[in-house]
Amino acid sequence: MALLLALLLVLVPAAAAAPPNIVILFADDLGYGDLGVYGNPTIRTPHLDRMAVEGQKWTDFYVGASVCTPSRAALLTGRLPIRNGMMSAKNRVLFPDSLGGLPQEEVTIAEILKPLGYATMAIGKWHLGHLPQYLPTRQGFDAYFGIPYSNDMDKTPGAPRGPELWKHPKIEYFNVPLMRDEKIIERPADQTTITRRYTEEAVRFIRRHKGGPFFVYLAYNLPHVPLFRSPKFAGVSLRGLYGDVVEEIDWSVGRILDTLEEEGLARNTLVVFTSDNGPWLIFDEFGGSAGPLRGGKGSTWEGGMREPALFWWPGKVRPGTVHELGSTMDLLPTIAAITGAEAPKDRVLDGYDLSPVLFGKGKSPRKEMFYWRGDKLFAVRLGRYKAHFYTRSGYRHRQETAHEPPLLFDLGVDPGEQWDVAGEHPDVIEKIRKLAEEHKASIEPVKDQLLERSPEALTSRAASAKATGGLPLGGAR
Repeated sequence: MALLLALLLVLVPAAAAAPPNIVILFADDLGYGDLGVYGNPTIRTPHLDRMAVEGQKWTDFYVGASVCTPSRAALLTGRLPIRNGMMSAKNRVLFPDSLGGLPQEEVTIAEILKPLGYATMAIGKWHLGHLPQYLPTRQGFDAYFGIPYSNDMDKTPGAPRGPELWKHPKIEYFNVPLMRDEKIIERPADQTTITRRYTEEAVRFIRRHKGGPFFVYLAYNLPHVPLFRSPKFAGVSLRGLYGDVVEEIDWSVGRILDTLEEEGLARNTLVVFTSDNGPWLIFDEFGGSAGPLRGGKGSTWEGGMREPALFWWPGKVRPGTVHELGSTMDLLPTIAAITGAEAPKDRVLDGYDLSPVLFGKGKSPRKEMFYWRGDKLFAVRLGRYKAHFYTRSGYRHRQETAHEPPLLFDLGVDPGEQWDVAGEHPDVIEKIRKLAEEHKASIEPVKDQLLERSPEALTSRAASAKATGGLPLGGAR
């Protein structure tokens, strides 16, 4: 009898420690200053604010690139996109006529979880290749429901030119396909209901697989322009149409959190919310805000790559504000650590395990951040200091400026990157310069997955530029 009791004491805790469910919620073009908990005065985000209060809010959290395609590749693989060809000097993102995508030899978060019995689903914007061999169902996901690239692509011949296209967008202006798994089920996608439908899909998947474990990757295709929201959210925000869109995303987050609690899953589910890059500032009030940070989408200033980031896991994540460095590339190794999955060991990973910070047991192992633009290393952060070797605005102004010595900013004092302190810290510059050279030496040449396009590419791109009055609507170039 004593032996039986001893066995039960061992087995019951083991059974209770089921692998945690994982939910990643990834906004599109949301700025650092677009949430209430990050200081926005007119966009109400009570559910995201709740995530911050009950979980962790990170102040220095970065993405792997300042535009869509490479940023998504970085999150799912834990690697800088320059390592796998998902970053290009020619094309900044994939287009509907692109012939490349995330190489199948890359290992995604979904693929490390599958051997542990996880049910996996990708929902929303993919943008890592629309051809069959690159779709989510070929990258570790059991199911997919969403659009294969940006919501502003595939403009129709009847779409208006210039500002009218994004100031008063209509569904029929964008022939974007909505897919289930590998089949198109709606074209053009009804973008006025798309956030709601993504949410409903996530809720159904969670309930269907509540016996767990499961992984949901929900990548909203908003608030990327063109902006759409459901009738229920029309005119609800003081911030106008952009605010309406963000507040509907906040509703979506709340619906998912509520579902996890209703199904008794909250205490065994890690939920992460962040964005793929900074706000698209050239669209004025139809773009977001980087808050106190300089620049936005497309640039290697802080506003282009530092994002809001929230971690929620009741009873596990230690509540508080974290001022240490983190990145979307850290999600794969962190998820591997907390689930017992095996991260790939046959390649360079650029991510770190953040679980000691999440659980209040240690500090972040990340001390540096590399800011690539195309095939060039523009800037490096080491600790609180960031050196810019090159600068260039995200859009419109195409001039690239080289800096020798590099610009240097103390991001602890000056997160807005206004005061160059290079003259005061030559020792810091030398440390960063050495780190940059060592890092560049670790990058091996690979095929540019964004370069090759179908023969019609040049014609369609010229027509796109003409239709939008020269602005890059139709993908972040």
